[in-house]
Order: sequence, then C-alpha cells, then structure tokens
Amino acid sequence: MTPTARRLAIAAALMAMTPALSGCLVGAAAGVAGAVVGAGVSATGAVVGAGVDAVTTSDAETMRKERRACERRVRDGSREDCRRYRTDD
Repeated sequence: MTPTARRLAIAAALMAMTPALSGCLVGAAAGVAGAVVGAGVSATGAVVGAGVDAVTTSDAETMRKERRACERRVRDGSREDCRRYRTDD
C-alpha cells in the first residue's frame, strides 16, 4: 500500500468513526456537566454574578470614561462643556 493510499484509508476510517465518537463524547460531557452542576450549585451564583459584573459597564463608569475623553478633547483645543458628564459619586 502506498503512503498516499494509506493516509486516505486512515482518513476514511476516522471520518467513518466520527459520528459514533461524537455521541459518546456528548454523553460523557452531559454526564460530567450534570455532576458539576449538582456539586457546584451554590458557587454558580457567585461565579455568574462576578462574570456579569466583569463584562458589564455601569452608568457611572461610562460617564467617567466619557468625561475623561471630553477633557482630553478640551486639552486638544475643543470648546466642549464637560460638565454634562458629571457623576454624583
């Protein structure tokens, strides 16, 4: 058997086994996920809350960012009024 034919045969065998393996992997992943969910329900809220907090931006953070950008533009010569970006903290 030539190296090219051998590679084709291996590739065909792997392609034929893919559907069977994916079902096993999905079943195993579902089993592991179920075990993790059952064991870590109490920690989930804290983790999700921290993740959401890390990804979202509060209104005050947005206003501070806009004010810094406005002040930068004023330093560069703009006549913009940056007081509208004032926060109450």
